[in-house]
Amino acid sequence: MIRTARALPLLLLLPALLTACGTEKADPGATREPTPTTTQGRAELDERLRALGMAPELVYVTDVPGFTLAQQSVGVNGDDGFSASYWAKDGAVLHLYTERGSAADCPEGYVCRAPEKGQVVRIGGEKVAPAVLRRAADAVHRPAPEELAGLLPPPRTATAPVERGDLPSYGDGAPDNHVGEGG
Repeated sequence: MIRTARALPLLLLLPALLTACGTEKADPGATREPTPTTTQGRAELDERLRALGMAPELVYVTDVPGFTLAQQSVGVNGDDGFSASYWAKDGAVLHLYTERGSAADCPEGYVCRAPEKGQVVRIGGEKVAPAVLRRAADAVHRPAPEELAGLLPPPRTATAPVERGDLPSYGDGAPDNHVGEGG
């Protein structure tokens, strides 16, 4: 009972510590290292987007002074849309979502734009003034190839399966969990 009582505060603290995982933020003054993707053409970048599950025509970005793209936030929205978040040093966060649809169904608290027929870009945020949301929505644009290359994760290069040392070469391929003498 005493041991459990001592462990309880640590167990309650664990979720708070884990929520900080994956929140790496880029230095807004830093520039990305040039990658091999910056030399890729638009067709190659569009193919990478499709491989990630995003429709290239639904990829839009914005530029708002004081906000920096959170690289780990870039991903798929819905079936084949796009999503990204931008952060500011004061803790404000902008969320950009694109999908197929109409700006007529804009949810409360968002600013929506329809850059093309059948496409909608929604801008929302946390701790963001409505004027900043409108400014972000007005700055929505299709990324240039260099900008798009900076959004995407590096292309996968390994095509061979990873070799595991614990799989036997015989039988059903289950891991070898044999324990030797004494343990």
